[in-house]
Amino acid sequence: MLETTGRKSGQPRHTAVGGKVIDDQFWMVSEHGDHSDYVYNIKANPAVRVRIGGHWRNGTAHLLPDDDARQRLRSLPRLNSAGVVAMGTDLLTIRVDLD
Repeated sequence: MLETTGRKSGQPRHTAVGGKVIDDQFWMVSEHGDHSDYVYNIKANPAVRVRIGGHWRNGTAHLLPDDDARQRLRSLPRLNSAGVVAMGTDLLTIRVDLD
């Protein structure tokens, strides 16, 4: 689960996401790139929280348009990655540096 701050409302917004923690970073790929509401929220305020193993962790999200999102998906959980590839229209890698 990813928590962003609504860019208009200022309220917490929750989005179910798949990804993986690697070295105090949470990696994920957005199916619809810059067109996802949570990506718009990250652009407005990169301070996020990620729920990992039942615990919330604070972090700072970074959009990585130059990263090869399809290659990145190979290192992330297979089932989620397959869904992202099947449904995705504009893949975008996102890295959250966890506090």
